[in-house]
Amino acid sequence: MDPQWQYQFRIILLGDSTVGKSSLLKRYTEDVFIDFINQTVGVDFYVQFFEVEPGVRIKLQFWDTAGQERFRSVTRSYYRNSVGGLLLFDMTNRDSFEHVREWYQEVSERVQPHRVLFVLAGHKSDLEAERTVSRKEGERLAESLGLPYIETSAKTNNNVVQAFELLCRTIYQALQSGEVAVREGWDGVKSGVAQAQGLKPRKEAEPAASRTCSC
Repeated sequence: MDPQWQYQFRIILLGDSTVGKSSLLKRYTEDVFIDFINQTVGVDFYVQFFEVEPGVRIKLQFWDTAGQERFRSVTRSYYRNSVGGLLLFDMTNRDSFEHVREWYQEVSERVQPHRVLFVLAGHKSDLEAERTVSRKEGERLAESLGLPYIETSAKTNNNVVQAFELLCRTIYQALQSGEVAVREGWDGVKSGVAQAQGLKPRKEAEPAASRTCSC
């Protein structure tokens, strides 16, 4: 019997508190917009499905993380088992933009020797008159980090689907090229075919030197 999905991608949403991570996820997964959402405490969980190409159905497993510093230790525990990340800043909040590089570097350092594939999103594009970060600045930052860039609004549903599909396609292309792979003991990517048939993913070779991770 065919599996319900061919691959599962675990994706983490990152960015400062109040940039709109939960609003964006609710718009994408439930097609609703709520003006006031309680701040995420720890991590919330969402699921959506996406057909990346005919006959290839992806199960997207989202982890919506708290942006507050006091929950950072909880958030960090989810970095290593994520293959993708949507990194958000609020276009009306300059500080959230300035912190993007810190979020990116923290995740990148903690998942070594592997990597998380990111898309950078400038959120709340409906507040054009209040923006403090220009599109050019967002594009320059994304280019400096080697990331795709998109501007979104959960309120108007602008580019919401496109942002998540861009990330999903980026991960799928990396999977096809061998840049990422299903690995035993890692939840970032899972194979639905392997799960349905009871097969184990390939075991990664032991590194030449041991590596200690504090995550």
